[in-house]
Amino acid sequence: MSDRGRTLFDKIWEQHLVGQRTDGRELIYIDRHVLHDLHAPHAFGKLAQAGRKVRRPDLTFSMQDHSVSVQPGRTDDTYAEGAAFVRAMREGSAKNGVRVFDLGDPDQGISHVVAPELGLVLPGATHAVPDSHACTVGGLGALAFGCGTTELEHILATQVITLFRPKRLRVNLLGSLGADVAGKDVALAIIAKLGVAGGRGFAIEFAGPVARALPIEGRLTLCNLTIEMGSRSGFVAPDDATFNWIKGRPFAPDGAQWDQALAYWRTLFTDADAVYDKEIDVDCSGLAPQITWGTEPSQVIGIDGRVPDPSLLDADKRAPVERAISYMGLEPGAAIEGLPVGRVFIGSCTNSRLPDLEIAAAIVKGRKVAPGVTAWAVPGSSQVKRDAEARGLDRIFKEAGFLWGESGCSMCAGTNGDMGADGERVLSTTNRNFENRQGRGVRTHLVGPALAAAAAVTGRITDVRKL
Repeated sequence: MSDRGRTLFDKIWEQHLVGQRTDGRELIYIDRHVLHDLHAPHAFGKLAQAGRKVRRPDLTFSMQDHSVSVQPGRTDDTYAEGAAFVRAMREGSAKNGVRVFDLGDPDQGISHVVAPELGLVLPGATHAVPDSHACTVGGLGALAFGCGTTELEHILATQVITLFRPKRLRVNLLGSLGADVAGKDVALAIIAKLGVAGGRGFAIEFAGPVARALPIEGRLTLCNLTIEMGSRSGFVAPDDATFNWIKGRPFAPDGAQWDQALAYWRTLFTDADAVYDKEIDVDCSGLAPQITWGTEPSQVIGIDGRVPDPSLLDADKRAPVERAISYMGLEPGAAIEGLPVGRVFIGSCTNSRLPDLEIAAAIVKGRKVAPGVTAWAVPGSSQVKRDAEARGLDRIFKEAGFLWGESGCSMCAGTNGDMGADGERVLSTTNRNFENRQGRGVRTHLVGPALAAAAAVTGRITDVRKL
């Protein structure tokens, strides 16, 4: 072991290191994992075929989120095509003794929202979910891994994941944020700088004054988009704000165990003499609210920016830009602000927590959804929904003309049937804007809750700072 200081990543990784394979991959113990209805039923079936069961059902939790309808009064069959997934999840969980947060459960919701909310994931812990946005919970200082169905079967049977140890990347977020600029804008700005593959092979630590100043929900949003940078795991070192946010949550330790946990959590920082494999600085001073113009998350500009002109680019870079501009129905060099919008979606594991809904409601209050616009607000969990309703946010959204939904993934990937119309321009607080993701021909612009709300009430892409 080197005398050199260790990064936070090294501390968590080594604490969970079980062993090393001859091919160089390492076995990492998983503290807790949360499954979802789209992929877990297949993994349960593969386990049954192999004559195995879940090794640690007490550390495993099932969430109904991807395939469920978010319509008020929903049942298994409200979205008929998802009913088989919902029932298979319920049956597989029961056979393996796994607790399922089912429809009607007061804690049902999106896995990446519910896990932090209940204290299922804690600082310094390892966490796995069969979903690429497992990295979300790095906002609490945890090390999380999205996994595929085959990988999930292995984790369920052994409680370990097999990985090559990634390199370490620190992203220093410098300066301070202006009004109407939040975690989503910071994340999009990083992706614009780093690219969708810039984080490949790295675990990313977000550091610096802006990361420290973000509320916990903002840190969760920031880490949610780590996978869009090409990295599987991103995190922010925990601090007093983290510990205060976690304290008292249902699955968090309490009493003497809380004191022991807190003592350990306070060791979770990068040593001053630790060395990263790579570091980049992102100056967030003067950052405008961000919006994607293209068909992948690095094609980003400020709300006051203009669509790129491919003719000004090097020849080898023109084709993907031309394709994105064509698909999105844009004009090279044109302003992004002012384009008419057909649909607004506020929700997903990226931006569906209470502060996100509060930001949007403050803009919507006293206004109406513009004619011709369909607007949805979908809380990320049943608890978020109750908290929002206790503050009257549901009334604000409904009086403005929004659909106020039940908790679930909804239009993020449309796996519950919630999609836009062909050619429709959508402002979405989700995490991916790929071609056809939210419906065939749908033109998705990724934004934070503030820009989404502004578009809903104006009917156009609008700089919220002007409202």
